[in-house]
Amino acid sequence: MQNISIVIPVYNRAEVVKRTLNSVLGQQYRPLEVVLVDNCSTDGTLAVLESFAAEHNTPDFSVKVVQESIHTAGAARNRGAQEATGEWLMFFDSDDEMDSKLVSSYVECIKDNGNKTDIVSTGAILKFADGSQRSLPFFTSDILAVQVLHSQLATQRYIVKKQFFETCGKWNATLPAWNDWELGMRLLINNPHIAFLEKEYVTVNHSGEQSITGNNFKSKAGVWEHVIDVVQNEVTQSSIGNKHRYQRLLEYKRLVLAAQYKLEGEKSLSDNLRHHAMQQLAVTYDNSPKWKYVISPIVRWLFNRVSSDKRGAARVAIKIFG
Repeated sequence: MQNISIVIPVYNRAEVVKRTLNSVLGQQYRPLEVVLVDNCSTDGTLAVLESFAAEHNTPDFSVKVVQESIHTAGAARNRGAQEATGEWLMFFDSDDEMDSKLVSSYVECIKDNGNKTDIVSTGAILKFADGSQRSLPFFTSDILAVQVLHSQLATQRYIVKKQFFETCGKWNATLPAWNDWELGMRLLINNPHIAFLEKEYVTVNHSGEQSITGNNFKSKAGVWEHVIDVVQNEVTQSSIGNKHRYQRLLEYKRLVLAAQYKLEGEKSLSDNLRHHAMQQLAVTYDNSPKWKYVISPIVRWLFNRVSSDKRGAARVAIKIFG
């Protein structure tokens, strides 16, 4: 029997979090430990969390409520991990839902793969406010490249051995955005043994602005670029092979961000970032003819595709930088 802790940071979600909590309560697997972290909420969130704990805390479903005064998702999740006693950690967002078999499926996968497993990743569905939904990208190979462009190790999409998580340095509490993408990159750079659940056991609800990090790009211009810089440095300092490939993919991620700025009407931001990323990509190819006549035209085409809000460019990028 595996000892599992679920950590959920919450900020101003007095109503929405009830849906998430009910999905946790509905897990078939027991025992479970649930650590709820109120992150400076100004509405009735703390009371909702405390009420849930008072009603449902039992010997095989332990619920702990704590508060974290540092208002970043990373700080809140680190506080929850500090309070957790489980051998395995699940981090989850306060507006999403887990299938009732998620934890039991993780446990079965861990058993099937033996003690060598460090991470198990699951498929997920993105659900929009109008009720429409789509499957999020899910791959079982080339996972570091996939993480760069698709963030498969998003907060709610994996379980990690606590010891491995701590060895990798925990959450970066200084990052106000893309902190789960950065942690996922760092976990993978440390060469984990990873297993996969291909069924879509998680529903990610596209809820807009009420999260700790938000989902608007131009309002945090400079922040996203800083996180990419942090990851670039981590890749450079790591012992992974073929560093040029991942450095190029990270520069392509800057181009995708530039395309998002363009979609949001920020032409100056977009042009400056695109110019910077293209320059850096050229450097990694030593400004060779291959770059000038083969790679550069494809990359420009990919930028135009993304800035027209078309899908599928990431698959091409992963191949050309392979």
